[in-house]
Amino acid sequence: MLSVEDWAEIRRLCRAEGLPIKLIARTLGVSRNTVRAAIASEAPPKYRRRPAGSAVDEFEDAIREQLKVVPTMPATVIAERVGWTRGITVFKERVRELRPAYLPPDPASRTSYQAGDIAQCDFWFPPINLPVGFGQVRRPTQLPVLTMVTGYSRWLSAVLVPTRAAEDLFAGWWQLIEALGAVPRTLVWDGEGAVGRHRYGRSELTADCQAFRGVLGTKVVILKKAEPEHKGVIERAHDYLERSFLPGREFAGPADFNAQLQAWLQTVNARPRRALGCAPTDRIGADRQAMLALPPVPPATGWRASTRLPRDHYVRLDSNDYSVHPAVVGRRIEVIADLERVRVLCEGRIVADHERVWGWHQTITDQDHLDAANRLRRDRDRLLRPVHDPAHDGGQVAVEQRRLTDYDTALGVDLDANPGTGLVDGGKAS
Repeated sequence: MLSVEDWAEIRRLCRAEGLPIKLIARTLGVSRNTVRAAIASEAPPKYRRRPAGSAVDEFEDAIREQLKVVPTMPATVIAERVGWTRGITVFKERVRELRPAYLPPDPASRTSYQAGDIAQCDFWFPPINLPVGFGQVRRPTQLPVLTMVTGYSRWLSAVLVPTRAAEDLFAGWWQLIEALGAVPRTLVWDGEGAVGRHRYGRSELTADCQAFRGVLGTKVVILKKAEPEHKGVIERAHDYLERSFLPGREFAGPADFNAQLQAWLQTVNARPRRALGCAPTDRIGADRQAMLALPPVPPATGWRASTRLPRDHYVRLDSNDYSVHPAVVGRRIEVIADLERVRVLCEGRIVADHERVWGWHQTITDQDHLDAANRLRRDRDRLLRPVHDPAHDGGQVAVEQRRLTDYDTALGVDLDANPGTGLVDGGKAS
């Protein structure tokens, strides 16, 4: 076989020096036919081993006959029908090579997204331990990060929420949509319990999700189980979060986690994406323009409950107890909480305002509420002192029936004096 060095030299002598074939053959000690072949060849010589053949070769015609009848016939069935008695592995490989010629064309579809059409949503659980105060630390399974990626622009949004409960999920979901500035026409989920499930070939949404999407005017689709390829955009985003956002970072708490996450998202949404050929910031304008407008009235989200304030003047939310001003003990109150604050209203006035605590089984007390309760207990005898009723003969003693506003006057609290802020300015942890 001619070496690559001789092949290159033959071509040089012929092209550069202009020597005739006979002289090149005599100079290099090769035949003239070898010189002619080297000059005609555009690629260097390469040794190719002659195939030794296979025992399946003589069965190939019989295999083709079976595939003509049933292109999907299993290789084991074909082997039995053609009389193959040797190892099945080499036979299966030959059937695998021949089968595509007898199957109808099956081109793969390419997934593409229209502007404003789809956004994929899911929870990401960062593999970290996060301190949440009171000496408590949450593990990865207790750190749900709600994520959303638009299909057309690949705009990534995310926020860490306290729980996966419907109240926190929809509050976080609305926060992401409101920050986006528009509503995607279709929102895709992967069978989250608070959102719905895929059953009998269709999406079954919860009542909370139906109310939420009804206000937005959008469509919510629940994917089948074990089909991650249908939400590959959000899955790749989760992988990107773990590889790019988490390494080398430390977090003081949930608020610090969200602050660092939002700063990182501003940077990453401006980075070019290979799949797009540009950055999400270059496409988000067209994406928003094709989406639905935000509703004029936002959907009701978060925790809401109505009850009467008990004598201990505390309300419970997510295993924690928050103090309320004792002046409204016995009155009807409304507890409203979102991802950050816990507020209590009485007749439209704020009577408690606390920062929401991420720890569990804690008692959160406002010092003003504690002082007011102590004054009430100390002055209870004076507020409920017996008086003489002149309408009764003999000056009998009757218990005075006081109005609830008298308690406010005794405590120095005027609900009408400062309607903008209510009774308290903020919560304090005990």
